[in-house]
Amino acid sequence: MDTHIEHVDEPDQVAASSRRAPSRSKLLVRLVVMAVILAVVFGGFYAYERFREQAIANFFASNKPPPLPVAATTATAMDVPRYLSGIGSLNAVHQVTAAPEVGGRVTGIFFESGATVRTGDPLVQLNDAPDRADLANYQAQARLAQTNLTRASTLAQRQFETQATVDTDHAQLEEASAQIARTEATIAQKLVRAPFAGELGIRQVNLGQYVGAGTALVTLTDLDSLHVDFTLPENTRSQLAVGQVVLTTVDAFPGRSFEAKLTTIEPQINADTRTIKLQATLANPDHLLLPGMFVHARVTLPDERNVVVLPETAVDFTLYGNSVFLIVKDGDGKGFHVKRQFVTTGDRFDNKVAVVSGIQPGDRAVAAGQLKLIDGAAVLPTATPLTPPTTVPVN
Repeated sequence: MDTHIEHVDEPDQVAASSRRAPSRSKLLVRLVVMAVILAVVFGGFYAYERFREQAIANFFASNKPPPLPVAATTATAMDVPRYLSGIGSLNAVHQVTAAPEVGGRVTGIFFESGATVRTGDPLVQLNDAPDRADLANYQAQARLAQTNLTRASTLAQRQFETQATVDTDHAQLEEASAQIARTEATIAQKLVRAPFAGELGIRQVNLGQYVGAGTALVTLTDLDSLHVDFTLPENTRSQLAVGQVVLTTVDAFPGRSFEAKLTTIEPQINADTRTIKLQATLANPDHLLLPGMFVHARVTLPDERNVVVLPETAVDFTLYGNSVFLIVKDGDGKGFHVKRQFVTTGDRFDNKVAVVSGIQPGDRAVAAGQLKLIDGAAVLPTATPLTPPTTVPVN
């Protein structure tokens, strides 16, 4: 059996394979073309973003916001008052709770709550009828004893009576007089009087009520003068002296100060708080202040001379430090901008603050409007002249 085998020429096979797949060189060309296209695309995006960023920067650089109007103030040098500040309370120089020395039933009330009384004015009467009856009895005994003593003395001079009888009658007279004095004292105790002039509080007793010895009837307070009791740290002792002026303020009268005189310095230091107790006397002719009020007390010291001062509103007080915005001229001299300057502050007084360091007299600062400012912001001062004064006032 014959087998037929068909033979294919090798050149024909090569030609067929070349038609089916591209050559290596063509593939490389295609990859290079694609890479160039991608590079052009991404390069275009990158160039666009760079152009956009530059355009935005140029826009904001050429469109600066207008200057912000601010209120300006000029730092001045002046004599600054110095104080030692403490807290305390007001106490009455004369204050008492009226109470009877003996017990009894209330038969008379001679005052109204809140009334003003003088020294010796009657306040409350307790039942003294039994005591007055005893007084009449003792007075009768005294008169009888006096009559007997007179008769016995006359008879004794004529030798008709013994000296012993005279002495007995004299003793009886003295005993009756003592009983009279005691009864009168008891009667006086049952009439409660004002021990000094002042203002009464709220009545705490009713007519017909039985009260015991020491029962509170009403308070009596002399408001003409008060004591200011306050404390200061022990390290202030060397700056204190009796007679110094003490300025006091109370919450009931904001913005008003009352002047007192330092009258007592406690001769010992509190070992627990390391403070010294002080007492000043305050005249209160208008009776505006009341005992028990909370007070801020400031002992005045000699003034500190030539201290830089700014309004309190010009200083930004923060936990990270106190600062002010100084107003500085631009380099071209046509405008102003602000510069944040940290400062060290001292005492505050009359809506002002002493600046120990950080600025100089004549420097201009923003007095209001700091919240909208940042360092370097353009400003337009409106509250004071743009040209700083050439002279600095010194008190």
